[in-house]
Parts: sequence; structure tokens; C-alpha cells
Amino acid sequence: MSCQDAQGLMSGYVDGELGLTGSLEIERHMQDCQVCAQAYQSHRAMRSAMADGSFYYDAPANLQKRVTTAVRKANKGRPRREGLSWRWAVVPAAVAMIAIVSWGAFSIMQRSSSDDLIAQEIVSGHVRSLMANHLTDVPSSDQHTVKPWFGGKLDFSPPVIDLTERGFSLVGGRLDYIGNRPAAALVYQHRQHLINLFVWQSTDNPDSQNKVLVRQGYNFIHRAKSGMVY
Repeated sequence: MSCQDAQGLMSGYVDGELGLTGSLEIERHMQDCQVCAQAYQSHRAMRSAMADGSFYYDAPANLQKRVTTAVRKANKGRPRREGLSWRWAVVPAAVAMIAIVSWGAFSIMQRSSSDDLIAQEIVSGHVRSLMANHLTDVPSSDQHTVKPWFGGKLDFSPPVIDLTERGFSLVGGRLDYIGNRPAAALVYQHRQHLINLFVWQSTDNPDSQNKVLVRQGYNFIHRAKSGMVY
């Protein structure tokens, strides 16, 4: 089972909707895949949080008053139906508010879970490049050698910048896979430290300034610009 298959079935697994065979396959996969194991924990946390009563709110009094006034104006001059109360009109408004609040919380948590998963993949990619002796596919300190190498291997052209004067020498580049999409990994060296710069194309990320994060003891600098994520 691939990571993509496992994560596609993760919601069903967490909700107990998979059969025995499917559940066992996911469990075996998670034993060897820390990324999917982390995704499972994120799904469980989200499911638990959504069941929390704190996500449910009563409609404020002023909203009920406005709905009541609007219903009375709409029904003015109309014959009153037997057994029908204006109070039932408040129910859709309350349900709508619960749905909006719950969906907003779900979207935020889903985004957070996705960001954590990508951060975990980046950590794994960085560590794997150092441990598996697969730091570069194209070892070169020349940006004019590294940049053309990606041609035909990606559906975008990653910018390869010479940062030698700033103390970051180019080591080379390689192909990687982040967030279910192909990515370029550009490797720089600063003194004794190797730095992986992951680049991929995304139209879902608006331009942003540098954002510094720390995950598992590793320092991240995240930025989006001109349809690229760095």
C-alpha cells in the first residue's frame, strides 16, 4: 500500500468504516511509515476535537430578534396556519450557525493537519538525503548545470540562485516528492551545515514573507512567491 492510498483511506479507517483486510493493510503500512502514522494521529485529534461540545454555540439573542422581526414582516397580512409557530424559523438559522462555526473549525484544523504532514515529509526528506547517501542527483556547484538538469523532469522550472557570496555554496540538486507532488530539492552548504531547499509549484499558496518554524529540532524557513513554494 502506498502513502497516497493509505492517506486516502485514513478517514474511513479512523471512523471504523473499513473492512478487516483494509484496516490490517493500513496498520502494516503505518508500522513502517512515520508520515502516515502522523497523519493517523492528526485525523484522530481532529475527530476528537469535532466531537467536543465547545464547537456548538447558541444563536445570540439579537440574531433571534432579527429573525423574528423578519418573519413577522414577511407573514404580515397572510393567514396564520394552524399549529405553525414563527419559532420554527429560528431553527434553520441556528443550524446554519452551527454548520458555519463547525466548518470553519474543521477547515482550520484540516489546514493545520496538512501543514504538519508536509513539515513531517520535509524532515523525512532532509534526513533521508543525509542518511541514504542520496544527497544529489546532479552534483554541481554551477547553477547553469543544475537548472537545465530539471528540464523535462518537472512541469516547472525551479529557480537556482548562486548564493556563494552570502556564504551558501551550491552542492547540487535532486528530485523529491512532497505533499503528493514532484518537487525540486536544491542543496546548499553553509560551513559544515547542509541545507535542503525544497521548491514546488502551487497556486493555492498566496505570496507570503519568510515564516520561521521549528519541527523536531530542525529549523524551517517557509515562503511562497509567484506560484512557487519554498
